[in-house]
Amino acid sequence: MKEREIFLSVVIPCFDEMANLQKGVLDKVVGFLDKKKFSYEVLISDDGSKDGSLAFVERFIRANPNVSLLKNTHMGKAGAVTAGMRKARGKFVLFTDMDQATPIEEIDKLLPFLVEKKADIAIGSRTYKHMGYPFSRLALHEGMILVRKMIVGMGNIHDTQCGFKMFSHEACHTLFTKMYELHHGFSHINGSAVTAGFDVELLLLAQLAGYTVKEVPVRWSYVETRRVNPVKDSVDAVLYLFNIRMNKGNGKYAIV
Repeated sequence: MKEREIFLSVVIPCFDEMANLQKGVLDKVVGFLDKKKFSYEVLISDDGSKDGSLAFVERFIRANPNVSLLKNTHMGKAGAVTAGMRKARGKFVLFTDMDQATPIEEIDKLLPFLVEKKADIAIGSRTYKHMGYPFSRLALHEGMILVRKMIVGMGNIHDTQCGFKMFSHEACHTLFTKMYELHHGFSHINGSAVTAGFDVELLLLAQLAGYTVKEVPVRWSYVETRRVNPVKDSVDAVLYLFNIRMNKGNGKYAIV
């Protein structure tokens, strides 16, 4: 039997997400997509959860056939996203966060750019005004944008870090296969890891490969997370940026 064609794949990384799952985020995602006239799949890419998230998602899947679960060892958000994006079958592929800080409805703003072939990749761009973003975090965020532009460049993109990015199938397969190879399939880690440099590297790779990237303003609300350590994560991000600069200079981002 021929496998049915999927118009949109939605990839959601998951690491100990019971708090968000119990809020009904998957019901909201599926409820919204069910109203669309196109075919879709939701792929939960689990990152070795230990808090009951796996059992919760498995129960949800039994009642929602368009949702599937990909079980991974714990390798960090970047690894989970990459695994899910490489598995996705859709003509267009979105990755979004489980907390839905950018709500699923915002796909309506990104999708037209890809459908009308005005871009190969559409990325959400956040506005911080009136969204509850603490001033200290905002200052740190803007500072990191300046540092990123100084070290890596990409001055034509303001917000590289919004966890709401959509790709054509071809761009998705090419870029995430390359990211998988660059990171040697990603390694098992201990503890939580949110790697800020991953998005920068991904978008730089996209630009160097000649893909058109469109930055699209989206709704976004600040969601506090215990997984972010502003000082440590910022230091790690700067080191990652220097590594990206070195890789670029060494020609490691060439796609053949």
